[in-house]
Amino acid sequence: MKHRAHRFCIAPMMGWSDTHCRVFHRQLTTHALLYTEMVTADAVIHGDRTRLLGFSDVEHPIALQLGGSDPAKLREAARIGADLGYEEINLNVGCPSDRVQEGRFGACLMSEPELVGSCVSEMRAHQPVPVTVKCRIGIDDQDEEEDLRRFIEVVADAGCTRFIVHARKAWLKGLSPKENREVPPLDYARVYRLKAARPDLEIVINGGIETVEEARAHLDHVDGVMLGRAAYQNPAILADVDRLIFGLDAQSPTRADALNAMLPYVEQHLSRGGRLSNVTRHVLGLYHGQPRGKTFRRHLSEGATAASATADVLRDAIAVVEHGSAYPGDRSRAA
Repeated sequence: MKHRAHRFCIAPMMGWSDTHCRVFHRQLTTHALLYTEMVTADAVIHGDRTRLLGFSDVEHPIALQLGGSDPAKLREAARIGADLGYEEINLNVGCPSDRVQEGRFGACLMSEPELVGSCVSEMRAHQPVPVTVKCRIGIDDQDEEEDLRRFIEVVADAGCTRFIVHARKAWLKGLSPKENREVPPLDYARVYRLKAARPDLEIVINGGIETVEEARAHLDHVDGVMLGRAAYQNPAILADVDRLIFGLDAQSPTRADALNAMLPYVEQHLSRGGRLSNVTRHVLGLYHGQPRGKTFRRHLSEGATAASATADVLRDAIAVVEHGSAYPGDRSRAA
């Protein structure tokens, strides 16, 4: 059965996709599937689960992305994730960083489809939620179309029916993670052909997609679309997702709507000893390209980092950008 939320997903992004980011994104789209940052199986089993895996009810639907290559550890981590309430457990077979390779997980596992299949089989056997795989179209010189088809076939035989495919291959040697997101050419057609060859599988496309309109065009060829950096750096684009992708007849939230909806969450976070900047760092791009957008970013960047910063800093930033209000930093400069 297809998961409707997979029509539009927000990618797992290391250092970015924490619970505060997800709560913010949820103010802009109620239907998109949100992903955690990648968490290693060892960290899930032995680490601080509240810090690593905690999320609020508003974040549903939400998926946990795991990293690892030990089937037994992944089985236990998947069970823990399902018990915590995640609706999907995703296995990372796409990250090309050196640190990931040293741990024998991420994109390097595309050369070991049988091992990935064993991991998926174990992850599925001991908990009830779907297990999905996020991969590349290939790695290094192993990037023929047949290599991808064989990888998908083996892992699908293990019970995986949803694949999120980044439409670039990964160079495991010679390119940095950043370069691997930009240098290898995009090949959307290869992902389209994979879907055509395997209509029984749910295929979600990822990589280089900048707008919701582009995402909607991809849906003519695949089951779903995943946006990452574009959604983070220019989050206002998410406001049209429910209308354009999910067909909801509702008015898109405004930027101010999203920020005002965050204020109770911010107050609660501060009351538990958190810092304002933990949350506001994720909203800095909301007014990207808009009048007074730079002033908005500067106000939050300068005002939210102090340990004593309150939600009033965010309220002032909303007033600055929405109504052109001055704030103390500007008045002191003018003086």
